[in-house]
Amino acid sequence: MFGYRVPAPNEALLISGRKQRGADALPFKIVTGHGVFVTPVLSKATRLTLAMQEAEVAEDAYTKQGLTLAVRAVIAFKVGDDHESIAAAARRFQGDQGQMPTLVGRIFSGHLRSIIGSMTVESIIREQQTLADAIVDASKPEMARIGLAVDSLQISSIDDKGVGYIKALAAPHQARVNQEASVAQADADRQSAMAQQESIRHQAEYARQTAIAKAQYQAEIDQAQQTAAQAGPLAAARAAQEVITERALVAQRNAELREAELIAEVIRPAEAEAERIRALARADADATKLSAEAAAAEGRIALDQAIIEKLPEMLRAAAEGLRGANVTVLDGAEGLNSVVASLAAQGMTMLDAIRNGMRVEPAQPTKPGTAVAPINPVTAA
Repeated sequence: MFGYRVPAPNEALLISGRKQRGADALPFKIVTGHGVFVTPVLSKATRLTLAMQEAEVAEDAYTKQGLTLAVRAVIAFKVGDDHESIAAAARRFQGDQGQMPTLVGRIFSGHLRSIIGSMTVESIIREQQTLADAIVDASKPEMARIGLAVDSLQISSIDDKGVGYIKALAAPHQARVNQEASVAQADADRQSAMAQQESIRHQAEYARQTAIAKAQYQAEIDQAQQTAAQAGPLAAARAAQEVITERALVAQRNAELREAELIAEVIRPAEAEAERIRALARADADATKLSAEAAAAEGRIALDQAIIEKLPEMLRAAAEGLRGANVTVLDGAEGLNSVVASLAAQGMTMLDAIRNGMRVEPAQPTKPGTAVAPINPVTAA
């Protein structure tokens, strides 16, 4: 739109031509972040950059020790974001904004020489960030007065201009670094040699294991081939062995069957016949024993009968023997009876003695049907 101005994000729009109210009013109006209508002919709009800018410093400065150092630094700065800083920068640089880096470089050069003059070379080299912070802190008031703000300051280089002081300072450290580097290199070489030797050993071990594995595989292959080659004969031999075993079993079963047949046909009838003969023999023996016992009994009966028949004669003989004897018989008839009873008892005793003496042994068994001759008790007596 005609007369409407919009500043960029890194710009401030300065509108002049209209009178600002207030004792502290600026001769221009500052607009940032939004657009504004500028009346043609009556008002004028200019732009002030708020972007980051860079200034370089290359200065020869003397240290506390009197040594000259060539120091180079880079400063990053910009116009402050507040209206006071924008107004201060606009009053000084609105006509020529290119003067900002030059002025900033001069400001920092002065502070750089002042601060380096209070430090030694060793502290400057070892504490460069401390040096940079000190320069920034020293320049802040002046930078604020002209509306600028410093974002950072970096020391880019420090040189003793060929004197060799800095190099001499670095010599012990360099020697130590070189020594450590040599030791590290030697250790690295040793580690490398050890690694190579270990690799050779591993390769040799791997080759040995590979050879062993190949030999084992070949042995297994040979064994499998031999097993396969022998499988046919072994199978035939096992089949023949199984046939022989089966035949042996059949022969054993035939033998057992024949044994059972022989037992049934020969042994069992023979045992039965032997048992029959033993039974007949026992029967004949029992019959013979009974016959002998019967004969002995008949003999004893005949003997007893003969003795009994002879007993009166024996008693008469005894009486005849006593007839002439001088015998005194007491107690009358009772005494006589006692004598007779005594004689009778003596006769029975004699009869038992004769009977026992006439006993004969049982006759030996004879063949069946043979008669046993009776014993004559009179003849035996």
